[in-house]
Amino acid sequence: MSENQSIKKCAAYCLAQGFDISALAGLLSDAMLIRIIKGALLIENDHSWSIVFAYGAVVHWNVNSEQQAKLHQLLLDHAENPLTSPEEDHFTFALDCPGTRIIEDHIEIESSDPILIFALSQGMAQSIKLASFETNALTTINNTRYIPKSLAETGKINLSRHKIAKIRGQLFLTKSDIILNYDLLDTPDFFWEYPEYEAFYGITAKYLEIAPRTGVLSKKLETIHELFEMLADEQKHRHSTILEWIIIWLIAFEIGMMIFDKIL
Repeated sequence: MSENQSIKKCAAYCLAQGFDISALAGLLSDAMLIRIIKGALLIENDHSWSIVFAYGAVVHWNVNSEQQAKLHQLLLDHAENPLTSPEEDHFTFALDCPGTRIIEDHIEIESSDPILIFALSQGMAQSIKLASFETNALTTINNTRYIPKSLAETGKINLSRHKIAKIRGQLFLTKSDIILNYDLLDTPDFFWEYPEYEAFYGITAKYLEIAPRTGVLSKKLETIHELFEMLADEQKHRHSTILEWIIIWLIAFEIGMMIFDKIL
């Protein structure tokens, strides 16, 4: 086995909602070899690569933990909404193999072409971003699971109007954040210019099951939408009930005043 075919480590992280690629490029350009490719940052250093994506993901190839931590700190200094619990995924890889494939989290790569590495990274970055969406959606659903149960058992939601409004806001934020970024899970525009590399992206996208996981995420979004609508209906019902009681009391007051005037 040659030096390039020795087993190396690869890791993908989702650290934030987004990174300021322009600012990062300006900071890093003096210290290391970088390329900006379709809004992503490719950092090269002696057969190691870090690819930083604007949507908050980074993929490292043959980068030691100390260098990763140093770059992550810089990324977080120029990040939008850093995640409380970053997502991560780990692989091993070898270069100069007969072909490119993934078996049991080990990636065999046919060359050290940086654009090939970049193409593989596209699918890995999408997968780890999708993992953050999955975690966000599942956490939201689990935190509000008691609402339909309460409605089924008691016929009402035992929450104040303020609490209901707050939960609706959280549901809306989760849903809108995912939907606004949903196009990130499509085939990247990069492959319009580099169609010869799309097959490599397809290898990671298929192995990491991006398409079926996206379908499952859609179902979770439907659940969130149903919870949102349920709470909206409850708020409307409570509001109309309050208005009805106000009208009843006003009518009662008016009748009372008429009776009082007649008595006098």
